[in-house]
Amino acid sequence: MALRLGDTVPNFTQESSEGTINFYDWAGDSWVILFSHPKDFTPVCTTELGTVAKLKPEFDKRNVKAIALSVDDVTSHMGWIGDIEETQSTKLNYPILADPDRKVSDLYDMIHPNANNTLTVRSVFVIDPQKKLRLTLTYPASTGRNFDEILRVVDSLQLTDDHSVATPANWTDGGDCVVVPSISTEDAKQKFPKGVTELKPYLRMTPQPNK
Repeated sequence: MALRLGDTVPNFTQESSEGTINFYDWAGDSWVILFSHPKDFTPVCTTELGTVAKLKPEFDKRNVKAIALSVDDVTSHMGWIGDIEETQSTKLNYPILADPDRKVSDLYDMIHPNANNTLTVRSVFVIDPQKKLRLTLTYPASTGRNFDEILRVVDSLQLTDDHSVATPANWTDGGDCVVVPSISTEDAKQKFPKGVTELKPYLRMTPQPNK
C-alpha cells in the first residue's frame, strides 16, 4: 500500500554500505532524506550520490541525515562507491542500503510496474524526527533530482512546524511568508511584530519570523 503524507513510515533492518542498519535507531531524532536508485552503476544516480555527499554540511545544519537505497547488494555498492568518489571528486559520507530482496522497496512502494516491474523508481522521502512522512517526490530515470529544492522543502517544513506561517511559491530561506488562514489579521499583527501586509483578507504576508 502506498505511503501517504502524515503516515508513520515503516521500520526495517537492512544491510548497507556502512553495516547493518535498523532504520528507526539509525534515524534517531533527526530528519531523514531517503532516496532510491534503480540499480548500481547508473550514470544519473552516480551524479546524484556525489551531489548529496557534497551537501552534507547543509544537511548537518538542518539536522538531516541522508540515506540512499539501491536494489543491488553491498559488494556491488562498494564497487559503485569507488566510481562515485572518483568521478564526482568527493567522499561518500552516508550509507547506501542494499535491497536485493526488495523488502524496503516494497515497504515504501518504490516499485511502479508500469515504469518497470523489477526496478525501483527514483523516489525521495523526507521523514521528520517523529518518523512521519512529510514529502514524496518521484523522478523519471532521465531527470536528475534537484537537491537544492529538497533542502528548500526541509527549510519550509522546519519553519512552518515552529511558526504559524506557510511559504509561498518559489520561497527561499529569508523570504516573506504567508500568514496561515486560521489566524485573524488582528491576531497576526500581535503575533508577527515585524508587520503584516494584507493583500486580500485570505492572503496576508509577513517577514520570515525566525530571521
